[in-house]
Amino acid sequence: MESQRKSSGKEDSSGERGLLHTWKGYSYSVTPERVLLSRPVLQAALGTRHGILLVEGGQVYSFGEFPWKQSQVSEAGPLKPVLESALSGQRVIAVAAGSFHSGALTEDGGVHMWGENSFGQCGLSSLAVVPNPTPVAVLDLDTSPPHTIRVLELACGEQHSLALSAQHEVWAWGSGCQLGLVTTIFPVWKPQKVEHLVGRHVLQVACGAFHSLALVRCLPPQESRRPLPDKCGQCHQLLYTMTDKEDHVIISDSHYCPLGVELLAEGEARLGPGRSPPLGLQSSPSEPLLSSHTSASAPGPHPSITEHTDYESGRAVAQNGEVLTTTDSDIAAAGTDSDQAVGGVGAAGSRNSPYPDDQAVKEYLKLSDTSLADETAKMTIAGASFQPPADSLDLLTSDLIPGVMPVTTSSALNSLVSSCASAVGERVVSTYEALSLKKMINYYYPGVGGVAGVPGGVPGGPAEERVRLEESMQGKKSCSTGDIREEEAEGLSRRLSLPGLLSQVSPRLLRRASRPRVRAVPLTPVGGLPEAGELLPSLQTEVWSWGRGEEGQLGHGDNLPRLQPLCIKCLSSKEVVLVAAGAHHSLALTAQSQVFSWGSNSSGQLGHMASPTTIPRLAKLSEGIRVWDVGAGAQHTLLLADGDCYQPILYYSGQQVKDGVQDAPQDQTEGYSYTQQPVLLPFCMNLGYVSGVFAGGQSCVALADRNVMGFIASLHELASAERKFYCKLSSVKNHILRPLLDLGENYRCCYSAAGQRPGVRESLSTALGPASTVLLRSLARCYSHLCHLTGQHSASLTANLRRRREFKNLVMLEHASIFLDTYNEYCCSVGNFLVMGGFQALAKPSLEFFGKCPELLQRLAESSEENIPLSDLLVTLFYLPMRHLHEYGRLLLKLGTCFEVSSVDYQKLQDGCSKFEALALHLKRRRKEAEYTYHFWKSFPGKMTVSGLDSLRKPRRRLICESSNKALTLQNSGRFSVNWFILFNDALVHAQFSTHHVFPLATLWVEPIPEENTGLHGLKVVSPEETFTLLACSSMEKAKWLRSINQAVDQAMSGAGQSGSGAGQRAEPPISRTASYTFYKDSRLKEATYEGRWLAGKPNGRGVVKWLDGRIYTGTFKNGLEDGFGDYVMPSKTLNLNDHYQGHWKEGKMHGIGTYKYATGELYDGSFQDNMRHGHGMLRSGTLNSSSPSVFIGQWVHDKKTGYGVFDDITRGEKYMGMWQDDQRQGTGVIVTQFGLYYEGAFNNNKMQGTGVLLSEDNTTYEGEFSEDWTLNGKGVLTMPNGDYFEGSFTGEWGSGLKVTGSFFKPNLYDSDGDKGRAVKLGRLAVRPEEKWRVVFEECWMRLGCEAPGQGENQRAWENIAVALTTSRRQHRDSPEMNLSRTQNRTLESLEFIPQQHVGPVTMEKYDSIRRYLIKACDTPLHPLGRLMETLVAVYRMTYVGVGANRRLLLQAVNEIMSYLARIFQLVRFLFPDLPEEGGAIPEPSSDPQDKKDSNCADTQLESPKPGRVVSSSALLLPVLLPRLYPPLFTLYALEKEREDDVYWECVLRLNKQPDVALLAFLGVQHKFWPVSVPVLGEKTEVVSSTKDACFASATETLQQISTTFTPSDKLQVIQLTFEEITKEVMSSLEDNFLWSMDDLFPVFLYVVLRARIRNLGSEVSLIEDLMDPCVQHGEHGIMFTTLKACYYQIQHEKTT
Repeated sequence: MESQRKSSGKEDSSGERGLLHTWKGYSYSVTPERVLLSRPVLQAALGTRHGILLVEGGQVYSFGEFPWKQSQVSEAGPLKPVLESALSGQRVIAVAAGSFHSGALTEDGGVHMWGENSFGQCGLSSLAVVPNPTPVAVLDLDTSPPHTIRVLELACGEQHSLALSAQHEVWAWGSGCQLGLVTTIFPVWKPQKVEHLVGRHVLQVACGAFHSLALVRCLPPQESRRPLPDKCGQCHQLLYTMTDKEDHVIISDSHYCPLGVELLAEGEARLGPGRSPPLGLQSSPSEPLLSSHTSASAPGPHPSITEHTDYESGRAVAQNGEVLTTTDSDIAAAGTDSDQAVGGVGAAGSRNSPYPDDQAVKEYLKLSDTSLADETAKMTIAGASFQPPADSLDLLTSDLIPGVMPVTTSSALNSLVSSCASAVGERVVSTYEALSLKKMINYYYPGVGGVAGVPGGVPGGPAEERVRLEESMQGKKSCSTGDIREEEAEGLSRRLSLPGLLSQVSPRLLRRASRPRVRAVPLTPVGGLPEAGELLPSLQTEVWSWGRGEEGQLGHGDNLPRLQPLCIKCLSSKEVVLVAAGAHHSLALTAQSQVFSWGSNSSGQLGHMASPTTIPRLAKLSEGIRVWDVGAGAQHTLLLADGDCYQPILYYSGQQVKDGVQDAPQDQTEGYSYTQQPVLLPFCMNLGYVSGVFAGGQSCVALADRNVMGFIASLHELASAERKFYCKLSSVKNHILRPLLDLGENYRCCYSAAGQRPGVRESLSTALGPASTVLLRSLARCYSHLCHLTGQHSASLTANLRRRREFKNLVMLEHASIFLDTYNEYCCSVGNFLVMGGFQALAKPSLEFFGKCPELLQRLAESSEENIPLSDLLVTLFYLPMRHLHEYGRLLLKLGTCFEVSSVDYQKLQDGCSKFEALALHLKRRRKEAEYTYHFWKSFPGKMTVSGLDSLRKPRRRLICESSNKALTLQNSGRFSVNWFILFNDALVHAQFSTHHVFPLATLWVEPIPEENTGLHGLKVVSPEETFTLLACSSMEKAKWLRSINQAVDQAMSGAGQSGSGAGQRAEPPISRTASYTFYKDSRLKEATYEGRWLAGKPNGRGVVKWLDGRIYTGTFKNGLEDGFGDYVMPSKTLNLNDHYQGHWKEGKMHGIGTYKYATGELYDGSFQDNMRHGHGMLRSGTLNSSSPSVFIGQWVHDKKTGYGVFDDITRGEKYMGMWQDDQRQGTGVIVTQFGLYYEGAFNNNKMQGTGVLLSEDNTTYEGEFSEDWTLNGKGVLTMPNGDYFEGSFTGEWGSGLKVTGSFFKPNLYDSDGDKGRAVKLGRLAVRPEEKWRVVFEECWMRLGCEAPGQGENQRAWENIAVALTTSRRQHRDSPEMNLSRTQNRTLESLEFIPQQHVGPVTMEKYDSIRRYLIKACDTPLHPLGRLMETLVAVYRMTYVGVGANRRLLLQAVNEIMSYLARIFQLVRFLFPDLPEEGGAIPEPSSDPQDKKDSNCADTQLESPKPGRVVSSSALLLPVLLPRLYPPLFTLYALEKEREDDVYWECVLRLNKQPDVALLAFLGVQHKFWPVSVPVLGEKTEVVSSTKDACFASATETLQQISTTFTPSDKLQVIQLTFEEITKEVMSSLEDNFLWSMDDLFPVFLYVVLRARIRNLGSEVSLIEDLMDPCVQHGEHGIMFTTLKACYYQIQHEKTT
């Protein structure tokens, strides 16, 4: 064994990392022993007499005594560990040791346990001991099926074990109340969830011998703001009671809830009679927090009486002695001795401990209630103040962090207060003087009140004593001593009522409480830094404890056990980052490197000798010692800390272990020496760089690393520097910032020694003014964020030292932006406060507070100068954090030197260093700018008196340069004029005697004027509304101002507003930029604000203008004017609604296509010119429910209807289609009404005036003169439906009686039908088709760049198309509501390319590609042809739908389509000039025509002309146009052919009742054409006499498709296919060379037509006849169509018998 002992400081060959050293005690004779292992040790855990080691690679070793190892070795020396082979094959990541059992955690979150198992602590049933590591299943039985819980951390006690799951929940097993489980049966063999912590985020667990600790993240603010409950969660009694006394009303919250638990000798727990175990989260005041049991050995303290106001105690003393607590004042803080260094700085307050000696307590206890009241009165009159203990760490806002957020008092208390307010009255004042101090003392120190003599043991004595004890408690508040000052967490109203009696509080104090308070600045950021997220450890934590508490190890101020986890509230604001549990004591390590300890102190293991030890107190350490790791053993504590250098040092606190002596019982420490406070272990510097300490039983273990290549030392130095920096920031926050802010929160009262009437000091907000007060709050918030981030980073670096000790995942490298942004924000807030003279104004209140000799300030500001002004001292202090950026850079560079220069690691560290150094230089420049600006404003009044110039002083505004030395003047200025130019970081100011003007830099353009011609050093300055020239005194001055202005403009545009690190990189800012500007001169835009793109002083590009009267324009600009697409909203003053235009603009006016929604409800959609409706457009007036709904679509000229248009008067049921002039019907036109009247003829002055034709529904016709609407006046002919007619003069209104002067004619009865009808030819007096919609076609030509149809350049037209498409696509891309589909986008892209077919002779191939191009173009509304098509469809439907669906309009409707075809064909021939004209032939191609036909069919189902055939507009364009117009057109055909179709249909229905054979015979089909068999469901079936609808079925189905096609060519194709189907069926039974004759074919075809049952066959026939291509009329298709037509007439006249 001796050969294995190595002195800790010597070199050795077993590696440089994870070196393990072990020892016992603290005396100088102790020498650590080195444990030699082949691999570095990652973690150690110690039990009472054994230890567990985890080494690299995941292997586990044990050493010490192993009584559970039955047949194997039962003991191994500490220097010869034994491998736990049962864990081989498992990668272990963590180990834990209890008193006599052990645990290991594998990479997959599995748990293995072994050792003593008598109490179920190994989680394996029916085994007293578990010799080897055995898996333990942690199962969630609430899920189905139960799933395995992944575990992150293990902790072991003496009889229990805890596991922390990946969901951050706690699971427990074993025995005892330390499990925190709702059960009465022990042991608990299987791991169970600790329900009381469900819903909380647990960060760490620790186990003592019989108690448990959990470190929990504070709840978010919204969860912690739950209202307090009205009843106790356990005994269901009211928490608040009201008692009406004779002279006062008492509202009390002194509810006591007995714990109801007895601990038995066997270690089991039994609930009291009739008690159910408490469930869920507890936040009520009635939690089992018994406070009245105060141990006789540790009597409760009494308050010390002082004659001065100690600010650190954090309360204000009011005039008549009321005590208003304003800070977190947990008793634990009282354990913070006043002389203890806080964050490395000594406290400035009194050194008297608030805990007096025993004699003082006894004297207090002798006082009766009466004498105490008298003493109270005397003390109050004397002006002495009761001083509650204060926490010097947290002076302002412990109630502003999660978990202890202010909460509203419960509804019960509120109702009580309101119900008895009148009863309180003046009695409150009379009773307050006598009761105040007594009750306050009882509240803060319950032990003083009269039950201190009761032993503080476990309530297990005689029943009478327990009853008496409970009765004596009923008047006391049920809370632990550690929680007695929780009022800070529950808001001001709770704070005033908690002492037990409302009558203690004067009405004046209540009134003060009810006043609205200024919102406090949370110096502990709620929720941490948002951008830091989960990257950094949380500092907003709570410590929860449960289990046995005989030694006070639970920290609740008593010695009672807790069955369930309970929060130690006094630690909630202490930023605890690590907890550790010894056998009977507990430790909490904070981010500020302080250690709180509580519990058993029999051997001095708590690190202090203060009492009581039942509440957390600070361990006593020398100033500047910062602890960063702790270990807790049976009766000792081990601390790892930073000292003067960054190599860690070790402190020991507790029992000195004597060689050869076994563990002493806790209560028998005679013969053992122990520490009064932590002592430095002299050998610690020899161990190297210690990264972690562990303690257990009597042993200590330290893990250390050698300083390889300086890397380890650099990591330690980085973490140490961050811890030191955080302590420094915290000191400034607690000793400077919080007190200063508190001056703003409260009016402080100061008492003289003689007790004169207090005088109220000036509040901080009065001294600073409202603007600077806001800035100070902003500064405090930013400082708090910086401080919090540093604390989190410090904890992160410390955790890295404990675990990985590597740099690659350092947050400051991976997420440097978090740090850079926080420092930037903080520097900005300090600069803003400085510029506004905040530090100067803060000097006076600071002087009153810190006194004439602010040594504390000087020490914190690290200033050695004497007689430095207080304001300068404050500036230095608040700029101090910037120095730390250099420290970051230096330490990262130092880390980098440990790597090869060419390595990636070196580069990463070098980049990180560069970022921090660059920011440090940048912030240094910003500080200089802020100081320069402050001195400018400070000396400003002496320079010049300019009206209102002091209003330019703004927090973020910095001075760059100014021309008070006449270095810059205005050209052409007067001889005696004064022009002063001041350049700030956001504006150029031109100041004169009495005025000044501000030019925002974002909209300022400056350019040098060449000196060759003028010889002057000039600068031309352009702003949106002014242009002027500045003259410099020299070329150097000119260059300086030019550079300064350009840099300032560049930074103002980038949004920095300060001199950035990239200053000077660009010679001059871009001429095009985005900025906001409010006009003050321009008459059109006066007081309007523009935000958007600019070019050389004018709005150019996308932007928004907002006028003060509510008008808003959003769109594109060009040269300062609206140009392009825009959205314009204009409020209507009378209707309280908006006019809204959306469309195109040109040179500041509405020009082009747009939509205008009027406030009146009208909607215009169409063309504009010069802000007027001009061109084609549609106006909708009113709605269907309004008084006069109507729609007009047609031509507009200068805002008036002029030209052809259609007007639908919905109210009157009339539709006018004709010419207009100046909003009136003028010229020829047609009117149809919903009653079937039809008029065509002349209109004048909006009336039917002149010659016209009028037809009624029954064909009564009048042709002649009209004078008014529907009024006949003059010569004419009136024809009756039967042919009779009048001829002569007519007067009167149609439909209400006519006066006729003339002749009546009755045609001869024997005249033929043709002679009878004097048929009127309609359409003669209507507008000719080519005159209709002329403006629509003109607009299309204009879009192609042609002044008139056909006049223009072909190439320019194609360029215009490409530009229009690209612009429209961009516009749609920028507007999310106008998004195009992917297909539409692809189509647009293909159309943007100019096709090659527009030049050269047209072949069939080119013709085919032209046809395809036209289909795409007409399908895209963004293409000029597509827009034309869309408009034509709209006007056509507008004309012939609704009232326009009148059969008399059919001829006009057909002619209109033919007119469209001709005019569109003209456009197509302009784009494709080589396309033959109408009727021209396309040359025969060399390839096989069949191929071309096939390709045509593949592209579309339209039939194109056969090769060698003529070109026609109908063949090319009808396939595109007709499908869109088909519904209204076919409706007109159906109305026109209604009678013939009815006759035809009646005959079809009658003939179709016959079976096939009978019908064939009836129609005269030759027998040889009769099908013999027909296929039915794939099988041949004989035709019999009853067979129906089976013969020629395929031909019938084919012919039925005629109703599903649109164009005549498609319909003719269907007819052709029908003939082919008939032929195919006949040929199957006849010889191949059969040829049809018309006599044979017609009956067969007639049969097929009958069986096809086409409802509107007459309409189909007429449509084909009217629109079919003339070139096919005499061909094969023409003959087939004639056959169909003949069949239709044959069926109509078919006679059946």
